[in-house]
Amino acid sequence: MNRARAAVTAGTAVVLAAVAGLATAGLGGGGGTPAAHATLPPATAGVERTTLVETQKVDGTLGYGDATAAPSGGAQGTCTWIAAPGRVLARGDVAYRVDGRKVPVLYGALPIYRTLRDGVTGPDVRQLERNLSALGYTGFTVDTTFSAATAAAVEEWQEDLGLTENGQVKPGDAVVTRGAVRVAERKAQVGERVGGTVFTYTGTSRVVSVDLDVQYQRLVRKGAGVSVELPGEPALKGRVTSVGKVATKGGQDDPTTIPVTVAVSGGRIGAYDKAPVKVYLTTGERRNVLAVPVGALLARGDGGYAVQVVQGGTSRQVPVETGVFAGGRVEVSGGGLAAGMKVGVPS
Repeated sequence: MNRARAAVTAGTAVVLAAVAGLATAGLGGGGGTPAAHATLPPATAGVERTTLVETQKVDGTLGYGDATAAPSGGAQGTCTWIAAPGRVLARGDVAYRVDGRKVPVLYGALPIYRTLRDGVTGPDVRQLERNLSALGYTGFTVDTTFSAATAAAVEEWQEDLGLTENGQVKPGDAVVTRGAVRVAERKAQVGERVGGTVFTYTGTSRVVSVDLDVQYQRLVRKGAGVSVELPGEPALKGRVTSVGKVATKGGQDDPTTIPVTVAVSGGRIGAYDKAPVKVYLTTGERRNVLAVPVGALLARGDGGYAVQVVQGGTSRQVPVETGVFAGGRVEVSGGGLAAGMKVGVPS
């Protein structure tokens, strides 16, 4: 699945550029720090003690993750039916048909690479028996030995599927997946001879995929919380579920990236099969700090900043040191500021 490349938004730089012009916006001059101003600001905002979280915005794609190929596995014959894209296949569901013969889904990590019959032993036998048991068939012991009792259960399963009851399971008789899957795309055509990939599938839960510029790799780790902004929907909480270890080199003007997957939870995801989203990664967090709206900052002639404190019908300009910018607010210190004070802001 193509995923949108991560795009960095230099929000703080834009904010600082805007602040540089505030000195001419009616909130006080850029040079000096007079003791008091006769002119009060058009509006005020409170100084708050809070926690500021600085974020980095990157582009992502909402979808079902990367697709996996479902090979025919040695089945012989003509494809006569394939499950439609978007359909969810669970254990026991029919994935496709060959010469009208049903090929169901089984769960596990091992493909059916050999014929399983009476007398065969191995972990693939245990996998088959676990599936039979989960499907409700009994009379055998779930172990690594394919016994006559196992063969009897297989025959019962084959009868229920309308297949020839031979008590054996050979390559191509089932599609093995690790769990329930969603059909992504049909690769074979009905009426064609089976060979190669029949269809592709993904997981059943929608995730956000990000091709992250490697310079921001330090900002992500498995399990880290993020915020995801979907088209036309409120921001959702997300959690990083995987971080790739293999980087992909971009073109001449494109960055080198690593794949990152984010699971989203809560809220409404909408009906999107695929949609561009914004992912906010945490770059810094400052707890128990004083903060004011970014618009309260006044550019000083020496390159620093000040705020206009309003008290008792008068105002005075005091120099401040700035810290983290986040969510339209900025960390400030110095100037005798305290929580609850009022500072001037544009109307």
